[in-house]
Amino acid sequence: MKRSGMIAGAMGVLFGAILSTSVQAAAMSKDAIAERLKPVGDVCLQGQDCGGAAPAPAAGGAKSPADLYASACAACHNTGAAGAPKKGDAAAWAPRIKQGKDTLYNHAMNGFNAMPARGGN
Repeated sequence: MKRSGMIAGAMGVLFGAILSTSVQAAAMSKDAIAERLKPVGDVCLQGQDCGGAAPAPAAGGAKSPADLYASACAACHNTGAAGAPKKGDAAAWAPRIKQGKDTLYNHAMNGFNAMPARGGN
């Protein structure tokens, strides 16, 4: 009886190993891999055929200069943080303005000293 139990146990282990190998092989098939890697969704841009779905409108919209200043510039230029010239301080702005509009715009767009590009916006 002991011997037949050992044989049955060994057969069970062997059967389990064969079954596990076939399941792993099925999971590694090209179709199974492609299914796991396929995108969750598609991006549909305005002007493309979206299969009947309306494309999402562009987020936000244009900000007014006051809104832009409040969201990107005011934190530093209202307080003078990190050496930023304060809004309305003509003496602090004079040397910067003296460098010309192109330099001023370049610093605003690409960052300068502690100021990040586009004020971090």
